[in-house]
Amino acid sequence: MNLLDIFLELLIVVIAVVSLVANLLVLLCFTCSAQVRAQVPAIFIMNLSFCNILIAVLNMPSTLLGVVKHQKPFGDHFCYTVSFMDTFLTANTMLSMAALSIDRWIAVVFPLTYPSKMRLKNAALMVSYAWLHSLAFSLTTLLLSWVDYSPAYASCTVHLREDAESRGHFVVFTAVFHACTFAFSLFILCFAYLKVLQVARFHCKRIDVITVQTILLLVDIHPSVKQRCLLEQKKRRQRATKKICIFIGSFVLCFAPYVITRLTELAPSVKIARYWGIMSKCLVYSKAASDPFVYSLLRQQYKKALFGICNRILGRNLYTLSGHSSPSDLENECYSQRPLARHAGSLKLVLKTLQCCLGKEL
Repeated sequence: MNLLDIFLELLIVVIAVVSLVANLLVLLCFTCSAQVRAQVPAIFIMNLSFCNILIAVLNMPSTLLGVVKHQKPFGDHFCYTVSFMDTFLTANTMLSMAALSIDRWIAVVFPLTYPSKMRLKNAALMVSYAWLHSLAFSLTTLLLSWVDYSPAYASCTVHLREDAESRGHFVVFTAVFHACTFAFSLFILCFAYLKVLQVARFHCKRIDVITVQTILLLVDIHPSVKQRCLLEQKKRRQRATKKICIFIGSFVLCFAPYVITRLTELAPSVKIARYWGIMSKCLVYSKAASDPFVYSLLRQQYKKALFGICNRILGRNLYTLSGHSSPSDLENECYSQRPLARHAGSLKLVLKTLQCCLGKEL
């Protein structure tokens, strides 16, 4: 066993542990927080987390054993099951991310009609489509015996045996599968989030003008208040772009190498290197570990839910200890800022103006 094998084994273990813990925390927030459950996007996030947990429990250990043993880790029937789940869960996670982007697009571009367009029933229909779509492709691979252990990926996945005669059909199926899952989901992500970015930039420009006009009108505004407003303008312009780059960039970075590799190996003369195949598979697995942080755990509602759960367990106010101001902290801050008291009205007016551009969170 060389160092590269050890590195891959440790990488899979770390990804599996982070993915399992983080996604379980998301499910725990959904179970314990009525505020989280009341949100329509939570339906998509729960479906995504459920799929990620199954990947961490079934597929990642199978790949780990394949890296260690350099052969099929289990018997044929179990390997077929893992292969079926690999296709089903990968497609389902991609479509869940696409559904989340559609939800954000409707929320930002059509805020007034969002409650009527994106109800729990509509969200359930979108999740049902994701399941049926994934089930159709995974059942096809199982019925046509295109599931087996692949040495190139050290995984039980979609694989055509060397003695199989239906290579042409397998090539067509692989191309259609990736076009209907990866390419389709990527198109929806790009379309939805670019529309969101367009609207966000429009509102930011409009509020920037209002903010500058407000600052000019307030002649006696304190320099620190003016500096704070200008700094908030700069952050506001970057916030939407940064989030959208994370949404689309993480999707492409984690899935594109694996998809390109699977399409490249369809050529009879191409032989995929084992370490590259395993590494591309690890990139797919890393998406399961990053999704909870990209879509949920770093949001305010989930932070509140987690602190609430910790408070119940430990019986103390961790939300205050986490950096949020307590009443005494606020009182001390007020005393330290007495020289700025005469500018409180100006600050309040400017901050109200700034709040107008925040709108709904992406």
